[in-house]
Amino acid sequence: MKFAKIARWLLVIGGLNWALVGLFGKDLFALLGLDMSAWLARLVYLLVGVSALYALFGKKNMSV
Repeated sequence: MKFAKIARWLLVIGGLNWALVGLFGKDLFALLGLDMSAWLARLVYLLVGVSALYALFGKKNMSV
């Protein structure tokens, strides 16, 4: 259950990041002073991707 909550929050962060990119052409991590070569940004992007796969193929119901 705890992983489902973390996955949900990571998907929200990823969705907000893509909304910023779509609306303003700005990446959340670029606004925070990090670029794609920063390990923290890459780690969060990786975790968002894993969360999306979990939501798609993992538990059918991610409700908390």
